Amino acid sequence: SCLRLVRALAVETHENWIEAHRYLDMNLLKEHKKHKLMELAA
Repeated sequence: SCLRLVRALAVETHENWIEAHRYLDMNLLKEHKKHKLMELAA
């Protein structure tokens, strides 16, 4: 029964990780582009 509990927790953790990382955070790209444009303008 302990093994089933560990497996269930591992599957749940894996599913939560997949859902959290399904989409890329575009804010990082926006910030990077903004800094690059500011560097080029200077």
